[in-house]
Amino acid sequence: MIARVNGFAIGGGNVLVTCCDLAIAGARAVFGQVGPRVGSVDPGFGTALLARVVGEKKAREMWFLCRRYTSEQALQMGLINAVVADADLDAEVDRWCAEIAALSPTAIAIAKKSFNLDSESIRGISAMGMQALSLFYETKESREGVNAFLEKRPPVFRNP
Repeated sequence: MIARVNGFAIGGGNVLVTCCDLAIAGARAVFGQVGPRVGSVDPGFGTALLARVVGEKKAREMWFLCRRYTSEQALQMGLINAVVADADLDAEVDRWCAEIAALSPTAIAIAKKSFNLDSESIRGISAMGMQALSLFYETKESREGVNAFLEKRPPVFRNP
């Protein structure tokens, strides 16, 4: 799977980019996490796999600070493979697809399975995390994040 990023890859979009095999972004693309800002989190692939992709410290920074990153910053941290001019994005993705299609499909499939097996343990972590997350979504803290987002105001997660 090749992520073609033209615009915002924030929250779930950022997780999707992380989970793709390859990622190519337009120059104006923006990446980042937002979950903790609105009382949410991805408790599996969105955290654990991101740490493998960009490194533990950078993944924690992305989740704990909810900052936004340019396509150049995403390239430097290893979240994406290439940055191209926005107008050239489709052509570049097509080139990458053609290069892959010209190779041995069985060899590519085995390589992909090999990469995926290395991160298979994250699936168990993700299942446990999703159970915990469903419990969290029932809390006042989580509801405050959603309500604040819908009401376009800063959330108040802690009472002073």
